[in-house]
Amino acid sequence: MSLTTTLWNRVVTTSVVTAAVAVSPMLTAIAQAETLNGAGATFPAPLYERYAREVKKSHPDLSINYQAIGSGGGINQVIAGTVDFGGSDAAMTDGEIAKVKQGVILVPTAGGAVSVVYNIPGVNNLKLSRSTLPAIFSGQITNWNDAKIKADNPAVNLPNLPIKFVVRADGSGTTFIFTNHLSAISGYFKGRIGVSKSPNWTLKNVLKGKGNPGVAALVARTSGAIGYVEYDYATKNNLKSALLQNKKGQFVAPSLQSSNAALATVSFPDNYRVFVGDPADGYPIVGLTWMMIYKQYANASKANAVKKWINWVLKDGQQYNDDLNYTKIPSDVVNRVLQTVNSTVK
Repeated sequence: MSLTTTLWNRVVTTSVVTAAVAVSPMLTAIAQAETLNGAGATFPAPLYERYAREVKKSHPDLSINYQAIGSGGGINQVIAGTVDFGGSDAAMTDGEIAKVKQGVILVPTAGGAVSVVYNIPGVNNLKLSRSTLPAIFSGQITNWNDAKIKADNPAVNLPNLPIKFVVRADGSGTTFIFTNHLSAISGYFKGRIGVSKSPNWTLKNVLKGKGNPGVAALVARTSGAIGYVEYDYATKNNLKSALLQNKKGQFVAPSLQSSNAALATVSFPDNYRVFVGDPADGYPIVGLTWMMIYKQYANASKANAVKKWINWVLKDGQQYNDDLNYTKIPSDVVNRVLQTVNSTVK
């Protein structure tokens, strides 16, 4: 063999080895890339969409797909095992948790206000007391010029206009938060409608919208309408939000500040399941939202991806909550949740 041929073979061999070393990390990265599919609550959908974009900056190997189908749908898909994680504004019940064969952990990710939005021509800054609001949504008040609404708004020219109720068509955590509050302040509402993700609304002039976006759209185009949506949907759709009377007797508008005041005294138990019915301060209709993750996944790669996602959401993702009018999860609760997730998820 000639010297020239020998040198050429060495060059080729060296180049192949170098190329293999260079490509190997890329192949490893591709092999480790994971896509997590989630579905559930529309309440936190704007926040989860932001999370999904931002997490790629620090974890380019992690892709998040989240479908906003309502809390009821999210819980059902978690029970069926058809998603990697679910979303719900109504914490799973003991019965629902028992149906999850892989085990489940409730991970609180944010809190926020549910706005009571309305479309009354010529009326701004509508006030609704603790007696008036549940009377409206239980069908006791059916016209905007009712004496009880006038008593809450003495200086307002309320029209002789039928109230049109806009509620959720789907199983909804937002509805759960809303009906949980009304049931807490009104025995009549609790007995007639009750706390539910999918209540039987015994009302006339009822319109039903899918998700927070559907309710917001119906209220916006329906004269005389009243409905309830997550606060960020109210602001983005330029809807008027009623000032609601809280436990202190104050009429309070929904805001990040008033939501924080309401959630400041919430205590998280070991399972992180909280029901905020009638807070002592701040805006009165507030709730939390959870990601539901399994304790057991099909393989280590998926489990590690889920832990990476949850760690990012609670460590880095919380900085985006304020931008979208969601409250943050307290740091001491974050530490407890991450300890549970990192030691339990397999």
